[in-house]
Amino acid sequence: MRYDTIIIGSGIAGLYAAINIPKTQKVLLINKRESFKCNSFYAQGGIALSKDEEDIALHIKDTKDAGAGLCDDEAVDILTKYSKEAINDLINRGFEFDKNDDGELAYTKEAAHSTSRILHAGGDATGRYMHHFLLSQNPHPMLGDTRVVDLLIKDGECYGVTVLEHRELRNIYAKNVIIASGGVGSLYEYHTNAPTISADMQGLCILKGIELENMEMMQFHPTVYVNNSYAQKLLLTEALRGEGATIEDEEGRRFLFDYDERGELASRDIVSKSIFDYSQKTGSKIYLNMGNFEYQFFIKRFPNIFNTLKNLGFNAPAQRIPISPAFHYAIGGIKTDSKGLVPNVKNLYAIGEVASTRVHGANRLASNSLLEGLVFALRTVNDILSKKDDSKNKIFLEFEVLDEVMSLKTDKVKKNELREIMWKNVSIVRSKKGLNGALSQVNVILKGNIGKLLKFRLLTAREIILAALARRESVGVHTIIEE
Repeated sequence: MRYDTIIIGSGIAGLYAAINIPKTQKVLLINKRESFKCNSFYAQGGIALSKDEEDIALHIKDTKDAGAGLCDDEAVDILTKYSKEAINDLINRGFEFDKNDDGELAYTKEAAHSTSRILHAGGDATGRYMHHFLLSQNPHPMLGDTRVVDLLIKDGECYGVTVLEHRELRNIYAKNVIIASGGVGSLYEYHTNAPTISADMQGLCILKGIELENMEMMQFHPTVYVNNSYAQKLLLTEALRGEGATIEDEEGRRFLFDYDERGELASRDIVSKSIFDYSQKTGSKIYLNMGNFEYQFFIKRFPNIFNTLKNLGFNAPAQRIPISPAFHYAIGGIKTDSKGLVPNVKNLYAIGEVASTRVHGANRLASNSLLEGLVFALRTVNDILSKKDDSKNKIFLEFEVLDEVMSLKTDKVKKNELREIMWKNVSIVRSKKGLNGALSQVNVILKGNIGKLLKFRLLTAREIILAALARRESVGVHTIIEE
């Protein structure tokens, strides 16, 4: 079982990497569950790009302004300058973005963008359409219902992975391993992520001594319907506000202008913190008002949101929707260089939400995430394909399969306890007291009798808490108070 490349995860980043690797290469994609159970599939709003040369500078400015001074200049330059190339590649392969009445690409605007530069597909199903299209383009085999539970690393070189498949452990070897497993949503009580997104690979990297960075930078989406029984809550895309929907209190007052002159079009961190602060001070429930939309237009532009809300008993767009911020996106992650390489581990890469390219700084600009997945996936593939093939001289090590306890019956209760700890103390507004309390609670669970899969989550959660405590000043999505 030796491959040229193993890709862990099949979201936008993993799939785009796969379709850019020739059929002559032996490639395997590994999925924890079904391929569609990833964050990419649920991305609604769209994908940003620099529309032309003139827009590059503006896109750079918007990205850096949202990132609150912590964006990496090189990463932002790469993201924006290669954005149109990535989009054109999709179009040339046959992907269709939504068009306006004149048959031209339909650009829309979202919060903190200074111009309309976001493309969408299927109205409000961009991620789903892109994911399905990339799946159809993928020429390589996929292994489903399989968890990666170890990275086979020796002397600073990665040789493959250990997987848990049908309750059995086995090793799969490869010349290159790409981690594209997504974020950390299941650590939080309220989140918009696919249920499979549980911070496994981040925790595994901690166990292997691989550096994570900027883990305090966790982004919360301001407009989420959380009053359902599912772990995954209903995201109400930023594009709604970009096209005129408003946020208001019980009395219909648009209070966001008390916090920022841009109101609903301020960046996500500002809107989320403003909602949190206002509801704490006033006790008012908060609503998304979509009454500006004409009924037929709304059905066409946001068909999935319309149907989902209808099934929940709402009369959209006429009826306003109760909302709350919820965890949405992990800005920090596995530290990489601009080609996706993990420092100090040869042949190991990370791309997409699981990686920290430092392109988003302290706050991700809306709709830059799908773009990041495309642009940096291609850079990773180009780096892999440019390497000299020394497999004839390479000594492939055999690793012992370690028989470890993966989960215990009591782990589920502890997982839910962890979600409550993280939502209460490590979410939109953090305090030193709350963070220290959370750290103590996580450490207690870690010292108990737990399975390895829960250990992954706990280690990732602890890393987020420690990073939040280490950054003493509030910036972007990280807000810390003295209380």
